Amino acid sequence: MKKNRFSAGLPVLCAAALQAAAMPGAAAESARGGAEADSLGVDLREVEVVANRASAKSPIAYTNVLKSEIEKSNTGRDIPYLLGMTPSVVSASDAGGGIGYTYMRVRGSDASRINVTTNGIPINDAESHRVYWVNMPDLASSVRDIQVQRGVGTSTNGAGAFGASINMVTDAPSYDPYAELSASYGSYNTNKQTLRVGSGLLGDRWSVDARLSHLGSDGYIDRASSKLWSYFGQAAYNHGGTQLRLVAFGGKEQTYMAWDYASKEDMEKYGRRYNPCGKYTADDGSTAFYPDQHDNFIQHHFQLILSQRLTDEWHLSAALHYTDDNGYYEQYKTDRDLAEYGLKPFTLADGTEVTESDLVRLKFNRNHFGGGLASLRFRKGRVDATLGGAVNQFQGNHFGQVSWVRNYVGPIDPLQEYYRNRGEKFDANIYARATVDFGAGFSAYADLQYRHIHYTISGVSDNFDWNTGAMGRLNVDERYDFFNPKVGLSWSNRGHRAYASWSVAHKEPVRDNFTDGDPDRYPSPERLYDYEAGYSYDCRLFSLGANLYYMDYKDQLVTTGQLSDTGNALSVNVPRSYRLGIELQGALRPLSWFDWQINATLSRNRIKDFTEYIYEDEWKNPIAIDRGDTPIAFSPSFTLNNAFNFNVAGFDAQLVSRYVSKQYLNNAASEETVLDAYFVTDLHAGYTFRRLPGIKSLRIGVSVYNLFNEDYFANGYSGAGYTVAPDGTKKIYRYAGYAAQAPTNVMGMVTLNF
Repeated sequence: MKKNRFSAGLPVLCAAALQAAAMPGAAAESARGGAEADSLGVDLREVEVVANRASAKSPIAYTNVLKSEIEKSNTGRDIPYLLGMTPSVVSASDAGGGIGYTYMRVRGSDASRINVTTNGIPINDAESHRVYWVNMPDLASSVRDIQVQRGVGTSTNGAGAFGASINMVTDAPSYDPYAELSASYGSYNTNKQTLRVGSGLLGDRWSVDARLSHLGSDGYIDRASSKLWSYFGQAAYNHGGTQLRLVAFGGKEQTYMAWDYASKEDMEKYGRRYNPCGKYTADDGSTAFYPDQHDNFIQHHFQLILSQRLTDEWHLSAALHYTDDNGYYEQYKTDRDLAEYGLKPFTLADGTEVTESDLVRLKFNRNHFGGGLASLRFRKGRVDATLGGAVNQFQGNHFGQVSWVRNYVGPIDPLQEYYRNRGEKFDANIYARATVDFGAGFSAYADLQYRHIHYTISGVSDNFDWNTGAMGRLNVDERYDFFNPKVGLSWSNRGHRAYASWSVAHKEPVRDNFTDGDPDRYPSPERLYDYEAGYSYDCRLFSLGANLYYMDYKDQLVTTGQLSDTGNALSVNVPRSYRLGIELQGALRPLSWFDWQINATLSRNRIKDFTEYIYEDEWKNPIAIDRGDTPIAFSPSFTLNNAFNFNVAGFDAQLVSRYVSKQYLNNAASEETVLDAYFVTDLHAGYTFRRLPGIKSLRIGVSVYNLFNEDYFANGYSGAGYTVAPDGTKKIYRYAGYAAQAPTNVMGMVTLNF
């Protein structure tokens, strides 16, 4: 709510492996290519709405991550960390340990630019375009596999993909009854308990599966605790060519805020674990922290998925979905102007008039999101074509309340409301996609999508407008129509694979661009031209591959330092910006029990002719500074992932290392506010006992994170202002907050299968 193991493939399909070489086990998935992916929608275990998935013949950079590999390191960390070995992915955690609020970027693009679906159904929040993984804790325990498409990728449902798409497929119904109990415990009182059960086939047509999970952690950062619960359930019907599933999953979370981060000066004074959230000065003058500085949220997802074989050539997939979520976060705010909260000044007993005071506020979201999608697929001979589309409707209610004001004199309603607004969004798309084989290993690919959005916001903003002396009014009514074509060629032959593609994506502004922006100059939508070209070779002994990309943006929304009339930071369209890079992947398999995987991304990420705005005392008299071409914030120029994988009898181990180069915290390339480069190594090891009395298997594992105790920061923010000296000289100052990540920490795990 907040603001693998790599195995050789069949020779004829082995070229697909390099496309997925980032993760242990990924090559095996790609090598199977048609065997598993092409059977989706035919076999009970494979029934999904997967029209937006890439295959070996798609001219797209993608990685498939298998459940078997997720399970080995699934000690409770969120999916952004489980995808950490994927090319161009950088992950971060507010609490410092991978549980609670977590984030990921792909090619430098943040969560609002990464399209996420589950079974083809959109997960991104319709207004912010973000995915809050904390609302779906331990979803990884119910995910069968994950495909990460880098760049624009295939046409998909939901928010536009400006950096990547993540398509998750949940567990297929099981033919056989099972039960699984797993538990993890480790540093910072981090713990996870998961129970999974399945009925197997009932009457040869029905099956039921369920999961319950609890996760908890004190967090590495002070008070950054997490109390998380989640569930997954499905009932499936299979008869003849019809498969139907009712899927439900969701979670409840309570996390103590840690998203304010700390300055390096405060960390030197109070330690790396210092958390400024909830800090205030008590009546006796001592420093205190508000104990209820929590984020509280509940989210439920419901999906009804149909897979219908019409003939040997025609196949229909369809789904209905509904997401219900609601929650709030509670904050202690110091020295707040009472007028901003609809409160009047009050007079103390000594006659002092008070216009500012400490207070506690609560900000609520209550959202409803539902819709339907369908695709019709035709496969015969050299043609594989799909026609699909979706219609979605979102309704979001936002309101805020004041629950307490220090020393307030006069009447105050309990939980006095100070703003309320409502957002509604209609989103529809239709697409047609086809792959045609020309022989000699050549295939042509085309994907055409039309998308329409109608977005409205009405009501009272949470921003006080000092020009009118009242809360800002919202009256947004915007329509967008986007055409997103994609074309490409691919070739594969005896382990070689090459492809090239050109794609277009458009993206509408997010909620904050309107609520925090100037109503007289709302931003324009963004456009991306994505050029991709790749080559890979795979054989029994080794794999090599490279993917070149050039992502050319028009009107990309970035922060420039400009403020709205209400004092909020604006995201402004910059005419031209780009991301240019090469993704390299390789694997060596010299022994049956050992393989080595490595991938790296070298990139150049630039805004052309960037102008920074800095304000005196951060709120008045702006000055503009021409910075020329500058690096895009949070976009490292070099990332490297390396994994050594061992598997002997029942023992397996993985030594994983990640390097991320320096990142700027703003778009002005300020050396005073950067995330320094870091190199982090994790060790995962486990042993699986099989054929034990009364159980199918027993697995005991341990994960040692940050093995070499690296001190590093994975996320942050920055700000700037200037002061004027008596002689008129302007002196610029900058500040930053940093998300400190945990030093060496350990998690142990036990899993029983029955």
